[in-house]
Amino acid sequence: MASKTVTAPQQHLSPVWSRIFDVQVDRGEGAYLYDLRGNRYLDFTSGIGVTNTGHVHPRVVRAVQMQAARLLHGQANIVIHRPMQELVTELLAVVPGPLSSFFFSNSGAEAVEAAIKLARHATKRPNVIVFQGGFHGRTSATMAMTTSKATLRAGYQPLPAGVFVAPFPYAYRYGWDDARTLAFCLRELEFLLKTQTTPDDTAAVLVEPVQGEGGYIVPPVGFLPALRELCDRYGMLLIADEIQSGFGRTGQWFAVDHWGVVPDILVMAKGLASGLPLSGLAARPEHMAKWRPGTHGGTYGGNIVACAAAVATLQVLREEQLVENAAAMGRLLLARLRGLQETHPEIGDVRGLGLMIGTEFTSPKGDPWFDRAQAVTRAALTQGLLLLTCGPWENTVRWIPPLIIDETHIEEAMEKFMQALRMAG
Repeated sequence: MASKTVTAPQQHLSPVWSRIFDVQVDRGEGAYLYDLRGNRYLDFTSGIGVTNTGHVHPRVVRAVQMQAARLLHGQANIVIHRPMQELVTELLAVVPGPLSSFFFSNSGAEAVEAAIKLARHATKRPNVIVFQGGFHGRTSATMAMTTSKATLRAGYQPLPAGVFVAPFPYAYRYGWDDARTLAFCLRELEFLLKTQTTPDDTAAVLVEPVQGEGGYIVPPVGFLPALRELCDRYGMLLIADEIQSGFGRTGQWFAVDHWGVVPDILVMAKGLASGLPLSGLAARPEHMAKWRPGTHGGTYGGNIVACAAAVATLQVLREEQLVENAAAMGRLLLARLRGLQETHPEIGDVRGLGLMIGTEFTSPKGDPWFDRAQAVTRAALTQGLLLLTCGPWENTVRWIPPLIIDETHIEEAMEKFMQALRMAG
């Protein structure tokens, strides 16, 4: 028998996983990752906004270890387990007050799909409005609601129907001030309700309070309150996708808190369990009561170990005042980046809330500058700084460090970033 050729295991992984870095990671600690050779990287990606408590926070690790030794799987339809009940108690202390009914799943995309199914049952209406540049997942249903980048949908269409897209107030792209951008987008939203889906056919408006994959775009101050008023006027539900912006990332527990807006459904994932797969919905109980039993569920949703990790995560965020730290360190990082912008005109815009900050690279002609943004992130890697890009043109470098960072981490990151800018040319 002919012997098989021995190849590296990673060569057998599907190429559908695009590889951002070739770092072979060995371990993590706090704000740092270490590769197999012992090289240290300052991680300002947080696993795409997941490890808000830093890598392997000892309290989270201890909670996982203790629960894993007791029970690994207690299926939610069959048994009730204590970590899920404890998680509900922790969440009640931080989500907007009226949202007191919860459902748990595994991934952000699953939670978004669950939110849409809930909205359709609660309103008995079929359609949903989303916004240009939004990212809500890559399952078929959530891909239909994702417009952050066309390549995410390429080759998969036609996608599920009943989704209508309104403009998001991306003032830098339009070249307008906030007031003009806000007025235009709200007019277009009303126009959509006159021309594409009537309010009586529209179950919900789904929005990222701060857009993530679409470019780290903070809307004008009046946008979220205007959506709340519109939904109240027409009997539609407001769904806030806080998958990337939640759990202290923006310097508040949730981004909607910046505007005092209470959605009907809040979608959460990423920062909830410090890296274990867990997502969820928080909804008004009067809506959740209309979700017919048995019409949604999942084998692993609300996994007992993941719930234990989430309980510890929320306790760490609160007791170590990491939400407040995100606000303070975010102000410092934003100021440092805006100062750098003065001597680097290729950084066309710096925007963000808390530790969810985007630096958008623009060419001398005023076009999105993909090449420069990519060159800078590659150069940053050689300096031991991990950064990601986002936006339709991948020309926005996003800053999403763990919420545990201090001034020393910021100064280290800025030194490495300035060197990367020089190297990129």
